[in-house]
Amino acid sequence: MNFETSEITRQVAASTRDFAQQYIKPYVMKWDESQEFPVALFKELGKMGLMGVLVPESYGGAGLSYFEYVTVIQEISRVCGSIGLSLAAHNSLCTGHILAFGNEEQKQRYLPKLATAEWIGAWGLTEANTGSDAGNMQTTATRDGDHWVLNGTKNWITHGISGDVAVVIARTGEPRSKDNATAFIVERTTAGFTGGRKENKLGMRSSETAEMIFDNCRIPDSNRMGEIGHGFKQSLKVLDGGRISIAALGLGIAKGALDAAIKYSKERHQFDQPISNFQGISFKLADMATEIEAAELLTLQACDLKMRGLPMTKEAAMAKYFASEVAVRSSNEAVQVFGGYGYTKDFPVEKYYRDSKLCTIGEGTSEIQKLVIAREILK
Repeated sequence: MNFETSEITRQVAASTRDFAQQYIKPYVMKWDESQEFPVALFKELGKMGLMGVLVPESYGGAGLSYFEYVTVIQEISRVCGSIGLSLAAHNSLCTGHILAFGNEEQKQRYLPKLATAEWIGAWGLTEANTGSDAGNMQTTATRDGDHWVLNGTKNWITHGISGDVAVVIARTGEPRSKDNATAFIVERTTAGFTGGRKENKLGMRSSETAEMIFDNCRIPDSNRMGEIGHGFKQSLKVLDGGRISIAALGLGIAKGALDAAIKYSKERHQFDQPISNFQGISFKLADMATEIEAAELLTLQACDLKMRGLPMTKEAAMAKYFASEVAVRSSNEAVQVFGGYGYTKDFPVEKYYRDSKLCTIGEGTSEIQKLVIAREILK
């Protein structure tokens, strides 16, 4: 495998880094404290092409590769994990699902709006009582002539209130039966589709997480994606790509924590010398840097396989599992390097610490990733 960074990847990294420093960094704690989802910022990201990184230019997107995509997520998350999370959910889940499984009419209708951030996207699989156990979902879609009627509630949905369009996975068969779910595209203006309670979270506080409620929500059959009963199969493939997103998110958070820890260790003096001189601190930094490099290589391997159209379920799960745990460990160590100051909101590491934990839970917990990896290696 050759992961030499291309010139376009370097350019994307530089422009994204500049954007994050100018338009995100000054407002990180303001948005975090108020739990504001900054919609206007995402419109600006849309103008840069970062809301449709993987969408072909023919549909209004940037038409870039997964290597550029993970670079974008990393650079944004290096400054703010919340914005990185929302960017990832919009790109890889909602937009990614339509790109992978929508028919031509659906792609023409929705991708240009999503790629430019005219519309913000949401993706609904999880429910209150069915997180990992998605085969037992309670949200149903019932056929009524050339329409479907959706009823139920989706929980923990990124952009559940603010999303203009959502891809929703609803049960069209019996609970736990084979091929019992179907994917639908639902526009926010559809009668019977409303946003519900917004979650008050530990971290990722400016990434909106909320319920989506469907009460006799009627949509035409033309809004169904793919075959009836193929919704969960589609979701698993979407989540393979989504795991690369969360790996990139975790990497960005870990790198941000390491950046801050290195800078502080050189500035903070104890016993008449910078604390970076002490082995207890320098070894922490060495461990963080080594784990981050390993996580990045796992992530790039998954990207490479994805771009070549090769199976990557195991590799994506490994990247997501390892990078998310590295994010937690790195941010934890960064807080330790800062000492008492690391526990305050005057310095960035406490936010990296809070944000990092979501990476081990969202889009499949670390335990589910281990299950996926074990099944793959035991085949």
